[in-house]
Amino acid sequence: MKKTFSDEDLIKNLSLYYMNRHLKKKPMEKYHRKIDESLLHDREKYRKKSEILLLNSFMHHFPDVKFEDLTCESPDFIAKLNDKKIGIELTEVINHLEMKKVESNLNKMFRQAEILLEQEDTAKYRGVYFLEFHPNIKFDNIDEQEENIVSIYKSIKRNKAVGCVKGMRKSFHRRNVFITHEYSMNLFDELCSEKILELIDKKNEKFPYYDTSVDECWLVIVSDMNSIASRYTFIQDKEHLQEVKSPFHKIFHLENLCGNITSIK
Repeated sequence: MKKTFSDEDLIKNLSLYYMNRHLKKKPMEKYHRKIDESLLHDREKYRKKSEILLLNSFMHHFPDVKFEDLTCESPDFIAKLNDKKIGIELTEVINHLEMKKVESNLNKMFRQAEILLEQEDTAKYRGVYFLEFHPNIKFDNIDEQEENIVSIYKSIKRNKAVGCVKGMRKSFHRRNVFITHEYSMNLFDELCSEKILELIDKKNEKFPYYDTSVDECWLVIVSDMNSIASRYTFIQDKEHLQEVKSPFHKIFHLENLCGNITSIK
């Protein structure tokens, strides 16, 4: 069977699972293959492919955008729209800084448990597992991390919560074993508009160093709703975003789960 995406890292990318129903597969596949064919280091290829995935919802809002340079820096991508050369600078806004390190440690443990399960029997355990953990678990302690990996592995193997795992549910996936945290949303989880404005100010400082051959340069700020460090339910003091001053020709805030987009400039 022909793979939709060329690398194992993309087959195992949870963003592909989450966005499967809405993914613009033909252009996305083409863009990923172009990145694969580039001379970038493998780590940079993975970063670029992850970034372009975050722009999937953006492509639904701008279906006529055609990405031409996928491997450039400053800005991150160059595209064509209505005979204009558009530079697109992509940045993620982190809503919960304290959760960033926790999420990083969780993902490392999930990957180790996934490897154990796939080595044992991929066909038996393939699927997406959403785990809920007991409170006060320390995910940054090296010794406890090993114990937590074993608990995660045993929970999935036995189909029963073990150790640090409080609860678990499984969703279908036909190819691999994915493990992630249980998606839960606080109805009052606001994203402060000041965080977005601070991010714009930082990008404004770098604007003079961007490619000057483009006709316009757009800033796309993304909230990765699949990330516990990035997601939110509403933007606090949203009206403040209309006061922004920036050399960018257009500025958007995009959330990549439902694809809601806010035009800031």
